[in-house]
Amino acid sequence: MGLTARERWNRTMHFQKVDYVPDEEFGYWTDTLKSWHAQGLPRWVQDNAQADRFFGFSPRGLVPVHVGIKPAFRKRVLEEQDGHQVIVDENGVRCLVNSDGSSSIPKYLAFPIRDRESWQTFRPRLDPGTRRYPTDWDSRKREWAGRDYPLGISTGSLFGWIRNWMGFEGVSMMMYDDPGLVEEVMEHVTCLILETIGPALREVDLDFASMWEDMCFNHGPIISPAQFEKYMVPRYLRITDALKRNGVDVVYVDCDGNIDQLVPLWLQAGVNCMFPLEIAAGTDPRRLRDRYGERVLLLGGVDKMPLIEGKAAIRKEVQRILPLVQEGGYIPHVDHRVPPDVTYENYLYYLKVKREMLGIPDPAPYEERAALGELWAGTPLRQEELLNVRT
Repeated sequence: MGLTARERWNRTMHFQKVDYVPDEEFGYWTDTLKSWHAQGLPRWVQDNAQADRFFGFSPRGLVPVHVGIKPAFRKRVLEEQDGHQVIVDENGVRCLVNSDGSSSIPKYLAFPIRDRESWQTFRPRLDPGTRRYPTDWDSRKREWAGRDYPLGISTGSLFGWIRNWMGFEGVSMMMYDDPGLVEEVMEHVTCLILETIGPALREVDLDFASMWEDMCFNHGPIISPAQFEKYMVPRYLRITDALKRNGVDVVYVDCDGNIDQLVPLWLQAGVNCMFPLEIAAGTDPRRLRDRYGERVLLLGGVDKMPLIEGKAAIRKEVQRILPLVQEGGYIPHVDHRVPPDVTYENYLYYLKVKREMLGIPDPAPYEERAALGELWAGTPLRQEELLNVRT
């Protein structure tokens, strides 16, 4: 009998032998799925969760414990202008977006935390006393006890959220004008995370924890490594210590950009898995493994650009990551959301080559999965069923 998805994932992340590496991918921009509909993708595949089902990836998920702002701000349109909308998003940020819903980086106009007064107004949304567990928590615990797939918990963000709430320029200036305020917000978030995740850690046998930061550009982090070490490492340690006391020893951080300067500090802080390893930004999974050995675990690291170029480039890219997969502690997938520049044909070829080279069994034929489209598309997914949920 082969390994279950849970056994395979845990053995991979602990450098143990497996029959094959878990078959995972990161996801797709909305514009990508829209483009692929005209190229043969079933039209019922409208989002990343449905795409995960259709492409047949290994199941992995997160328990539905809410560690972010609650209640979120009511998303609303303030005005329409020349193909754009001025909106307030779920974080309370006023921004300019495309009216047609196409993917783009919003133009940010105003942020909810600007000073100590606005922080006091925002703070009640980070109250750990707010209901943060589903009403059917007990029944879900019974279901999870017999699961055969890896299950984790989101432990939020120490800086990425603050960057969202203050804006890049705002938090950068605040780190110098009033670093005490940034630290106060970060400490409050840390306490919220610890109090919120406590029951789940005690009551569910979890396999991993995830964090989200997105605090790096192509040439390095938004704040200096010295600031990171001063403000963030001690607070990360409180979170990762709580995780380890409850048997969770795989903690991955989702951070785009070039993370090289922060990796040793994350490792120092107990965050031992890097994701999604954005190649174009200079983050090289081979270099990280050579530098840190089995101290570091890796998720992602397949350059998206060869998927645009074509079949020869795709084969070469999969061959590039093959030795690293064989060493263990690494689950390869595209290093960010797949862009619409990648054709549907090229993406199917990438999956075919990856599965062939890594010995991953083919799931049911696409024709069979396409025929189940109406059933799948009409069945709501519970949060723990979703792959790679971004915080």
